[in-house]
Amino acid sequence: MAQLEQFTTPLDTVVSRMRALHEDLPERDGVAVFNRVYLAVTEAVDRCVDGGRFADARAAITLDVRFAERYLAAVDSAAREQRPPACWRPLFQFRRHPGVRPLQFALAGINAHIGHDLALAVVDTCRSLDCEPADVEDEFDRVGDLLVSLEERIREDLMPGPDLLQIADPLTHLLGSWSLERARDATWTAARALWALRGLPDVAGEFTERLDTAVGFAGRMLLTPLPD
Repeated sequence: MAQLEQFTTPLDTVVSRMRALHEDLPERDGVAVFNRVYLAVTEAVDRCVDGGRFADARAAITLDVRFAERYLAAVDSAAREQRPPACWRPLFQFRRHPGVRPLQFALAGINAHIGHDLALAVVDTCRSLDCEPADVEDEFDRVGDLLVSLEERIREDLMPGPDLLQIADPLTHLLGSWSLERARDATWTAARALWALRGLPDVAGEFTERLDTAVGFAGRMLLTPLPD
């Protein structure tokens, strides 16, 4: 029997890029911390696609790839010493700061990617598939559910233990002000607004710029250095 030919999908390509970053970046680097989180999410989406857990696998793959491409573009911009989007700048600026904890890096990256990139990825997906946001809402929700479940694990894994209560107290206070659930809800609203504004490029551009700035401001707050 002839061996089945193996095809590389766009999702395989972005997973490979993230795995390469995982190998190349120092473990404590803030971008590396987020990359490990995001790689786990993307691999989970890949397993869900392979397991037939998405009603529309094409839409799920397109959304996930368009989503990942925006993060990878920010990484490439920083590597070329260019300015990434405002939502990503705090993570790249503080990635080696000794006073920022791994959990802060992880959530700051999630904030940038969910709060800004996901809304634009929904619009990118709708343009690619010639559909409306409502047509990819199930895929949006499934990816969001994976992120929420992973966020809970991240907080458990990266939160300091009871012997570090001096750190944990301000960290708990800081991170308790941000919610992935609220960010995801706001992102869906932003995506629908951007889609409605697609015929008004100037207004859509201004809306996108304001969204980018606001998400970047929240990311900067999440990366507030804490005392040793």
